[in-house]
Amino acid sequence: MPDLSSHLNVYNTALVILERKGWSLSFDKPRDVWFAKRDGWELLADDPMQLLGLVRIYEHHSPNTKQEYWWKLDEPNVLAKLDPGA
Repeated sequence: MPDLSSHLNVYNTALVILERKGWSLSFDKPRDVWFAKRDGWELLADDPMQLLGLVRIYEHHSPNTKQEYWWKLDEPNVLAKLDPGA
């Protein structure tokens, strides 16, 4: 059994972490999407766990300018290694 998994009972923890990192959060209930905003950047996700993951990608890259695919890492291709049919 895993020690931690993505579940509703982890959502608030993810949101607290995001707020502590300085992100402004909102939830668009009619569209069922979550937003995190900071320093002119806006991230959108289906749930707080995904939002936390997107923030981590943003932090990893620390982009200075908005450009297409600023977040992308192609190598190594871990996805193909774990799921050859992907």
